[in-house]
Amino acid sequence: MGGPLTAATGFVEAVAGFATGVVVLTVRDGRDDLGTTVTSFMSVSLDPPLVVAGVTTSSYLTEVLLRQSRWAATVLSSGQRALAGRFAAEGRPSARILLASAPHHRGAHTDALIPDGGVSALECETRQTVEAGDHTLFVAEVLAADYVTGDAKPLVRANRRYLT
Repeated sequence: MGGPLTAATGFVEAVAGFATGVVVLTVRDGRDDLGTTVTSFMSVSLDPPLVVAGVTTSSYLTEVLLRQSRWAATVLSSGQRALAGRFAAEGRPSARILLASAPHHRGAHTDALIPDGGVSALECETRQTVEAGDHTLFVAEVLAADYVTGDAKPLVRANRRYLT
């Protein structure tokens, strides 16, 4: 893009080039399971172990996370690109349907659906929420590492596409 950009366009272009890992966030809400793909996820503290996930404030998932404090975050592996796409689709169905053909299990601490085969999966409990523009940040304590796969390569997104 040659030439000057507006502040908003410049920001969008600048952050699109920032490489991020891809995470599927899942939560159980009564009899239903919900989930979404997020790229706004990071560790923030070792003691206590804390992570933060950013979710669009206007989404139904944010509404659920505000009343269900326990959820899971799965760092996807490079072979899980299709799964990332399914959880990112508009109007997506229940997480149970999205994971029906993929190996998965329920987390012992959160009862959230956790896809198998990722780089790692964390079970979390929200400790603080922060409204930040059009997103809500969920600062959560890590209750347990459900699994860690040391040799798995992470799925990475940059410039609006998945890198392999």
